Amino acid sequence: MIFTRRAGAPADVLTRARLARGEKVLAHAAADDGTWLLGTRDALVVVEPADTIRLAWETVESADWDSDTGRLRVAEVGEFGQPRPVHRFTLTDPQRLLQLVRERVTASVLLQRRVEVRGRRGLTVIARRPPRGRGEITWAYELDPGLDPADPEVARAAEEGLRAARLDVGLDGEPI
Repeated sequence: MIFTRRAGAPADVLTRARLARGEKVLAHAAADDGTWLLGTRDALVVVEPADTIRLAWETVESADWDSDTGRLRVAEVGEFGQPRPVHRFTLTDPQRLLQLVRERVTASVLLQRRVEVRGRRGLTVIARRPPRGRGEITWAYELDPGLDPADPEVARAAEEGLRAARLDVGLDGEPI
């Protein structure tokens, strides 16, 4: 049986990706607009025709694939009070890349803790870190629609949820 090696990303794309020494592309896919997506152990590297964006896996909030349209939607965690950055790509052969994205994003989530505020409405405290398991833990809140983060009841629930989540991962209960 003859084994063929799947073609990699073009050399000019790898040069523009500015990968760290020893960083290897584990999966890749080309978008219809000339953008290349390179998945490494540490990041999704988006090599656009005019720019390069590096998204550490722990900063990817979600990645959704629509097989009917061939569209990948990648949302970043973002900053509180700011629009969440979202990237959209139309891909023709993303299979290996999709598997890597799913595995790496999932591996970056250390803990999710649901906190009820009013009835069914609440928030989720999320702890994330680089998938390699080394590095600082980052904390985020995801509020259900209709909850105001400035509401004292919501703020109190968020603080209590963060304190309990920090204890769950072996840190002191005091928020940072």
